[in-house]
Amino acid sequence: MPDARSAVPSFESPAPSGQPAAPVGPVRPGPDAKAAFAPAAAEVRGGFWSTRRRVNGGTSIPQGPGLLESAGNLNNLRVVAGLAEGEFQGGYPFVDSDVYKWLEAASWQLAGRAPEEDGPLAAEVERIVSLVADAQQPDGYLNTWFQLLKGGERYQNLRWSHELYCAGHLIQAGVAHHRATGRRELLDVAVRFADHIDSVFGPPGSGKPIDGVDGHPEVETALVELFRETGERRYLDLAGYFVDRFGHGLLGGEAYCQDRVPLREATDVEGHAVRQLYLLAAATDLATENGDAELRAVTERLWAAMTAAKTHLTGGLGAHHEEEDFGDPYELPNERAYCETCAAIASIQWSWRMALLTGETRYGDLIERTLFNGFLAGVSLDGERWLYVNPLQVRDGHTDPGGDQSARRTRWFRCACCPPNVMRLLASLEHYLASSDGSGLQIHQYVTGRYTGELDGTPVAVSAETDYPWQGTIAFTVEETPADRPWTLSLRIPQWCGTYRVRCADTEYDRTDAPVTDGWLRLERTWAPGDRVVLELSLAPRLTAADPRVDAVRGCLAIERGPLVYCLEGVDHPGGGLDDIVLDPGVPLADAHRPDLLGGVTTVTAAGHRRPRAETGWWPYAPAEAQAPATEPAPVELTAVPYYAWANRQDGSMRVWLPTL
Repeated sequence: MPDARSAVPSFESPAPSGQPAAPVGPVRPGPDAKAAFAPAAAEVRGGFWSTRRRVNGGTSIPQGPGLLESAGNLNNLRVVAGLAEGEFQGGYPFVDSDVYKWLEAASWQLAGRAPEEDGPLAAEVERIVSLVADAQQPDGYLNTWFQLLKGGERYQNLRWSHELYCAGHLIQAGVAHHRATGRRELLDVAVRFADHIDSVFGPPGSGKPIDGVDGHPEVETALVELFRETGERRYLDLAGYFVDRFGHGLLGGEAYCQDRVPLREATDVEGHAVRQLYLLAAATDLATENGDAELRAVTERLWAAMTAAKTHLTGGLGAHHEEEDFGDPYELPNERAYCETCAAIASIQWSWRMALLTGETRYGDLIERTLFNGFLAGVSLDGERWLYVNPLQVRDGHTDPGGDQSARRTRWFRCACCPPNVMRLLASLEHYLASSDGSGLQIHQYVTGRYTGELDGTPVAVSAETDYPWQGTIAFTVEETPADRPWTLSLRIPQWCGTYRVRCADTEYDRTDAPVTDGWLRLERTWAPGDRVVLELSLAPRLTAADPRVDAVRGCLAIERGPLVYCLEGVDHPGGGLDDIVLDPGVPLADAHRPDLLGGVTTVTAAGHRRPRAETGWWPYAPAEAQAPATEPAPVELTAVPYYAWANRQDGSMRVWLPTL
């Protein structure tokens, strides 16, 4: 039998005629995309995110193969490939996806680096890519759970099988590997699998044997990106077919797997949070490529519904541990908040696509909030321990059940979807920072580094220096610019920012007279190399209240500073824990930078009291008038630390929302 690999066509990534190739990254809209912006190249060269990416590249990603080895993921591939003997390990039908997410992360880590910089990592990538290729069946199918445990059974239980979910992560890894390294071995595997799927799945009347969708959306965004990488329209059409078949009862009609209502008719986000967000990311990709106005309206409508009533202060998503579900509007619990790390990642991925499609700053606002809080809390400062769920409160005396849903940082998980997902987002973070269009360069996220866009093929570039988020000053220097053409440098003014100033050459603006529209500070002029722009954002700490319909935090306030949400930890408040602490909102907040604490953070101090407990005997309920304590609350100074850094010193109590005096 001829090797199926020999049938893979040769192709190169499409790019607009006469234009340089698009920046390396996970989202690359095609030349005919109907989007406001295109991703721009960016480099992180120092500061906050440089540290987090250095830990990711130096610790988290390198430890991946060893963890995948000990969990059995890699051995499953060896057994399927005939390179070893043994039984399936891992317990879930989707364990292959952890390998593919790690390959994607490692590929982005290799992007733009000389071989001598990451030689060992490159060797590991090529070793595992070869193993994946050897495990693939001649017709393109690959899933070790079904190949080892189910005797080759395929697509018999799409609600739970995750076969297309795993295929999607394999395709995304193949695209990343090709874009980052120029090599096509893994992309060839992805193309074979995509062609196999296209030969099997299709609508009634297509002549294909299965009309169905996977219970966990993921393959849809992957197929769009494979279309963008190869120019093969079949993949885009297949993604559109899958997106439009959700909600037609193919999965039992359950909201859990996005099958209760067709997406185009949906009015709210519902069901399993990650599944919903992956599906909406795909819908946004399709609206971008096809100019589908109805699908665009759906994504805008559902994003607005999600942020208005189903998003935690940290950007976290998911109210229910059971079924990892969004919950009802304003159902935003604290200690039982699910806020899966993967849901934060999916939110960032979807919001970035929405920012490119619409050009609106609100999507960048949510990306920033989620990056610094709901996402970053999912990995420890040393890059070796993880949180699957991210609660907003851990009570005094908390008894942790352990396992994947632990409120304690864990070395790895039985369902290890989150760690390699964190790795791939941090490795590709530079892709989510800036965009360009025909008029100039837009800065969505502030880092020390360099941003590069294009004006009809002519590069424009600015560098930036900042100690953000600890300091609010971002200084830009124009490095490349056409000499005879004006263009616009657009800076996102964060939604949380009440006061800002900007100095552009000899002109100074503040909030009252700066040219800000729709959240963008737009500075248009004919620039010269060396021109400077200094943006100053006020980072004064502030108290935040929730919508009164959020019952879980009624009467409470939270502390924020700049893009960071803060929390109290028990380790900073000995002598009684946190459950009896109340905040005095009448005393101003104060902040101070602590280079010696948690890798260097700015803390916020506040005035509070520790409530004495009323004597109620064996029954904790009493008439209201009997609840008043006999003594006055004892004053206590409260020390708040950034939420992303909690649980890095010791296990213990924590809370974001604070009852008021």
